[in-house]
Amino acid sequence: MVLKLYGSPVSTCTGRVVAVIEEIGLEYELVPVDLTTGEHKRPPHIERNPFGQIPALADGDLVLFESRVITRYLVRKYGKGSHLLKEHTPEEAAAVDQWIEVEVQHFNGPISTLVYQHLFLPVFYGGKTDEKVVAVEVEKLGKVLDVYEAKLSKSKFLAGDYYSLADLHHLTYGHYLLTTTPHASLFHSRPHVKAWWESIASRPASKKVTAALSFTS
Repeated sequence: MVLKLYGSPVSTCTGRVVAVIEEIGLEYELVPVDLTTGEHKRPPHIERNPFGQIPALADGDLVLFESRVITRYLVRKYGKGSHLLKEHTPEEAAAVDQWIEVEVQHFNGPISTLVYQHLFLPVFYGGKTDEKVVAVEVEKLGKVLDVYEAKLSKSKFLAGDYYSLADLHHLTYGHYLLTTTPHASLFHSRPHVKAWWESIASRPASKKVTAALSFTS
């Protein structure tokens, strides 16, 4: 049975799920949801995600929303031979879970604000970047990446010497930060963060996802 993923190829959250699907090698259909017309706020999509957001995944009769929940579900059901969750022992599972949580609680907030200010606000809403907001979020993200730099000086990836969801979940916002904002130096000035990012971005599955993260096509 082919998975159905309801979302947009330029969406960071949709791309997060697509990255896992591509890593595992699953068949899927990306069903477009047009955010510009408010399709995500109306039936039938609102029945898939009651919060009116994307993506939503249909796997047979099961419908899931929240991208990070979907990624874990897909790995547990279809990707057990991978290291993406590394659930062989409680200790290994906790290492991945810890850095998944770090991405949500510390990394996602400032980086998503920066991408919004430099990309989504002007492109979708015709707004103007607020440089005061940008300055605050650059400082926040820099402090987070200082922690990453220290961790990545001891291991190739965040949870250890293996690529996992803890790393993959950074892909889409990281790509947008480096390609659509003037803040690439936040990654590039930290050698271990830079090497980590290059390892993530060079994966075949990552390249497929980031190739679709464009507003120029």
